[in-house]
Amino acid sequence: MVLGSWLAPGTAAAQELVPRAYWPAPQGTNVLSLAYQYSSGDVVTDPSLPLVGVESAIHIGQLGYQRTLGLFGRTTNAQLSVPYSSAHTEGFYLGLPARRDVSGLGDARLRVSINLRGAPAMTPQQFRVLAENPTTLVGISLLVQAPTGQYDESRLINLGTNRWSVKPALGVIHPFSRDWMLEFEIGGWFFGDNDDFLGQTRQQDPILSTELHLVRQFDTGVWAALDANFYTGGRTKIGTERGSDLQRNSRFGATVLWPFRRGHALRGNYSTGVVTESGGDYEVFSVSYIRVW
Repeated sequence: MVLGSWLAPGTAAAQELVPRAYWPAPQGTNVLSLAYQYSSGDVVTDPSLPLVGVESAIHIGQLGYQRTLGLFGRTTNAQLSVPYSSAHTEGFYLGLPARRDVSGLGDARLRVSINLRGAPAMTPQQFRVLAENPTTLVGISLLVQAPTGQYDESRLINLGTNRWSVKPALGVIHPFSRDWMLEFEIGGWFFGDNDDFLGQTRQQDPILSTELHLVRQFDTGVWAALDANFYTGGRTKIGTERGSDLQRNSRFGATVLWPFRRGHALRGNYSTGVVTESGGDYEVFSVSYIRVW
């Protein structure tokens, strides 16, 4: 089955749940995705903001494109995605109320993943053999988030983060059978400085993140996954003041993909916070239309 995953239109970098992120496709495969996500609760478009008592309603539309290549004889995926957000956020900053309604472009993302074991660059016929007799897959990826989103240096709440962020990661897919797979990813987010945060410089420590997915594939091409993650780190510093915002959070959710005709599919996802030591107590629902050719 060529239809795999797509990067969710995430509102918070370390908090995403993306099953089948390392599942391969035949060389030359193209994927176009149009996604909608709604998030509500203690969530902001930039989760490192020093806000407390947050209540948000965030709508995100995302357009994405992926191309599968053969690099050094291995399956390689390159993804580009651009989000558009509309957000209403309320909270408190330094004990004072903060509120903003804002709409516009968010930060663009580029993700490149390459298979190291189990999936060389393949023709469609070779891919079908792998899909019928899956083997353990190992891959690495690099996700780069660019500061392209709307940003006003005089405002606390923005859609863009005004900094570069990168996430290198290692992923493993281990099949128990043709129908059941366990997926695992470990990675780390690293953040550049925001030099225009209300006239100061804001820094953030790295975040270590892990994801675990139990995936069930069906003969109809439908697949479903139970998703969980855990992430820790991310303490911030504004000027000389260190924040008391160390994250040790976890989320749980489920994902379903339904191919309703050849080369066309719908993907739905729901997740909620399970452990929320600092932020992260929010719900997310997303739906995506995926076109493959």
